[in-house]
Amino acid sequence: MKNKLLFFLLPFAACSLYAQDTETETTEEQPKERQEVRVYGGFESNVQWYLNDKGRNIEQPVNPIRSNNYFLVNYQYSRFTAGFQLEAYESDALLNYNPGFTGAGLGTYYLNYKTGKIDLTAGYFYEQFGSGLLLRAWEDRALGINTALRGGRVQYRPSENVRLTALFGQQRTGFEVSDGRVYGFDSEFNLSSLFKFEMSDLSVGASYVGRYERVDIPDPNFNELTNAFAGRLSFIHNSFYFSGEYNYMQEDAVLDVQNRINNNFVKPGNAIQLNFGYTGDGLGIDATVRRIENLKILTEREPSFVDATSSSLNFNDKVLNYTPALTKQHHSNLANIYVFQAQAKVDFIDPSIMKAGETGGQIDIFYEIPKETPLGGKYGTKVAVNAASWYNLPGQYRFTPANYDTNLFGAGKKYFSDYNIEIKKRFTETLITNFYYINQYYNKLWLEGGEEVNANIATGEVIYNFDTTKSIRFEAEHMWADADMKNWAGGTVEVNLNDTYSVYVWDIYNYGNDDSNKQTHYYNVGGAYRHGATRVAVNYGRQRGGLVCVGGVCRFVPESTGFTLALSTAF
Repeated sequence: MKNKLLFFLLPFAACSLYAQDTETETTEEQPKERQEVRVYGGFESNVQWYLNDKGRNIEQPVNPIRSNNYFLVNYQYSRFTAGFQLEAYESDALLNYNPGFTGAGLGTYYLNYKTGKIDLTAGYFYEQFGSGLLLRAWEDRALGINTALRGGRVQYRPSENVRLTALFGQQRTGFEVSDGRVYGFDSEFNLSSLFKFEMSDLSVGASYVGRYERVDIPDPNFNELTNAFAGRLSFIHNSFYFSGEYNYMQEDAVLDVQNRINNNFVKPGNAIQLNFGYTGDGLGIDATVRRIENLKILTEREPSFVDATSSSLNFNDKVLNYTPALTKQHHSNLANIYVFQAQAKVDFIDPSIMKAGETGGQIDIFYEIPKETPLGGKYGTKVAVNAASWYNLPGQYRFTPANYDTNLFGAGKKYFSDYNIEIKKRFTETLITNFYYINQYYNKLWLEGGEEVNANIATGEVIYNFDTTKSIRFEAEHMWADADMKNWAGGTVEVNLNDTYSVYVWDIYNYGNDDSNKQTHYYNVGGAYRHGATRVAVNYGRQRGGLVCVGGVCRFVPESTGFTLALSTAF
C-alpha cells in the first residue's frame, strides 16, 4: 500500500518541480522563438480511507483506501496543441463512482490545430450545442463524469459573426467508448451587424445530433439512427435579455421498468426552454421555464448493469445530453438533504407512478436596498428571492400496454418546490451577516421512493474579518420536516488564518428521527493549505448518504466514515 501511495504522490512532486523548471526557462533572457513552446497541465488526487463506524453499523469496504488520480499535460507549439490525461483509480475508485473507472490507464488524448478561422481536433474533445439539451460532452471529477467524445471535430469561422461546428465520435465510458456513434452539426449566427443594431444584440443557432446504434431485436419499430434537431434565439436590448430554445428528437424506443428496450413503446422527445431577465441599478430579475418530454439521450439505448439494482444511469454514464435541475444551488448543509434532479426521461414505475418528463421553472430576484436609507444603512442591504416549482407532465397515462399522451400546457403531479429568501447585511467594515429562510417540498415517493416531505429551514451566518486575510465564520441552521428523517440542527465554524491556511469544523444532527438508533451526528473537521496553484486539504468525519450535486447534476453517495486527502496543483 505504501508503494501505491508513493506512486500517486510522484506525479504531484513532478508537477511542482516541472512548474519551477518552466518558470526558470521562460525568463525574458530566453530566445523569442523558444517562447512559442508552452507546456501546462495539472495533477489532482483525491484519497479516502474508509473506516468502521459501529455507531452507524458501517463496515469498511474490502479495499478501505481508495483514490481517484488525474495527471493532465498539454503541449502547445505555434498553432498546434496536443495533450493527454493519465488516470488511476487505486485500489479502486471512490465509493459509488462509475465502475468503469478502475485501475490505471490513458484516459484522454487529443491533437488540435487552430488558426483564426479553422479549429481542428482529433482524439478526445469536449463540446456543447446551445444549452446542452441535445449534446454536452464534459468532465466533472467530483461527480465522476467524463463524457468526452473520441473522434474528430471541425470548427469554422468564416467571419466573426458566424461559427460552424461539425463532429463525429463515440462517447467515453470508463477507459472505453460506447458502441453508439454520434454525429453532430451546430451553427451560430450573430445578426446584430446585419440589422445594424447599436443598443441590441441578436443571435440565432441551429443544431443537429444523430445517434447511431445497431440493435439486435427482430423487426424494431424505430430506426437505428436517431435524429434530433434544435433551434435557438438570443436577444439583448439595453438591460433586458431573452433566449429561447426548442429541441426535438424523432421516435425512439422507451425503456421499461427494468431499463430494457420496449419495442412496442416508441415515442418522440422534445424540450422547450425559455430564459428572460432584466438587470438595472440595484435590481436583477432572471426567470427560466422549461418543459422536457422523453429527452434523456443515451449513446447506448440500454444502460449497462453493475448489479440487479444499479445501472450506468446511476452514474450519469453514457448520457449524451445535459439536463441540470433548474433550482437554487444552496450552500447550506441542511438545504441539500432534499435536492431535486431533473426528470427528463419516461419512467413508468408502477400503475400509480408514471412519468414522462417535467415542466416548471424558477425565478431569481436580486435587489440592493440603497445605502443611507432606513433599511439600507451605511453599507446597503442585499436581498435575494428565489422560487422554483417542478411537476410531472399532465396528460393521459396507461401502464399496460404502456403509452401516454401529454398536454403541452399545465402541470401534473408535483415533484418539488423551493421558495427561499436571503438577506445579506454588512454592519461595519469587518462584520457581515447573512440570513436564509427556505421552504421546500420534496415528493420522495415519486422521485426515489419514500414519503412526501415538507420542510422549513432557517440559517444564520456571521463573518468577521480581522484584516484582509484573516476571518472567522459562524453558521447555525435548523430544519423542521414533517416526514422521512424529520428535524435536523447544524452548525459550522470556519477560520481563515491567512491566504495560506484555513480550518473548519461542522456538524449536522438528525435529532428528530423517529428511530432513535438513527439520531446521528454527521460531524466533519478539516483544513486546507494553499501555496500558489497548489492546494492540500484534509478532513475526517462522517458522510451522510444521499445525493451530492454540482451545478444541478447529482450522484448518490453511500454512508461512510473516514479520512479524506485532496491534492491539486497546476503548472
